[in-house]
Amino acid sequence: MSVEVKNLTKIFGTQRAVDEISFSVGQGQILGFLGPNGAGKSTTMKIATCYLPPSSGTVLVNGYDVVQDPMAVRRNVGYLPEHNPLYLDMYVHEYLQFVASVYGLNGRRSKERVQEMVELCGLTLEQGKKIGALSKGYRQRVGLAQALVHDPQVLILDEPTTGLDPNQIVEIRALIKRIGRDKTVIFSTHIMQEVTAICDRVVIINRGKLVADSDVASLQAGERNEKITLVEFEQPVPVEALEQVPGVLNATLAQGTTYRVTSRRDTDIRANIFRIAAERNWPLVGLRHEENSLEKIFQQLTKN
Repeated sequence: MSVEVKNLTKIFGTQRAVDEISFSVGQGQILGFLGPNGAGKSTTMKIATCYLPPSSGTVLVNGYDVVQDPMAVRRNVGYLPEHNPLYLDMYVHEYLQFVASVYGLNGRRSKERVQEMVELCGLTLEQGKKIGALSKGYRQRVGLAQALVHDPQVLILDEPTTGLDPNQIVEIRALIKRIGRDKTVIFSTHIMQEVTAICDRVVIINRGKLVADSDVASLQAGERNEKITLVEFEQPVPVEALEQVPGVLNATLAQGTTYRVTSRRDTDIRANIFRIAAERNWPLVGLRHEENSLEKIFQQLTKN
């Protein structure tokens, strides 16, 4: 595993910011690290990047312990914190060369690596500008470039799309997904669409405790053995007739001429619904499964 978190705890005074959490992330995986404000996400990320020591427990990055071998961890991890710290008076290319030198890259290797990051992060036309003159979207690109310039195996991003406009969000998402093909990516976000768009797995913490660790599809499915199909007709139809359709457990009116029809999770009733609609001359407007949204799941897991 690229990142292993085992029984991690961080205590500030009398507050347990992180409370005995454990999870692991493998190479080539993109993990969405979720939780409400104050849940302990940033604290966990700061421990994994050696900015904070743990109170107890361990974090291993590519086999290196953040306490026992912090310099090796720093060589293997790239970090973009929530508030992207950049030297605004430096030029983009100059800044990336400076960061490369901090990681021990010099001469030809430094120039090659900086140019690779400029192209990967879409900064070719901006590299001659001062960072302070860039939009927030391009500053985030510079932040990603600095996190990647030393070619780390693990990338940790703390809310990388906060404050960006919709176009910039789409661009940063695409960039993260491309990076995640051969690296381990952990990123926190409050935007559930980002999770469904690019994540392989989700870890949710609340008040410092782990409350979910699952792939996205399984989390959405939950433990229910039933599924809901939303059926919309052109005009009202008898609920009792829908309940007689093979495979239907029950049916209720949702709103207007849309009905919530329940069946077993392993049963697809759409063909049967279509058939009875044709037989009874009920014009069918729409037929789709109702998914348990991540927003709803997140609220249920973190409401207390």
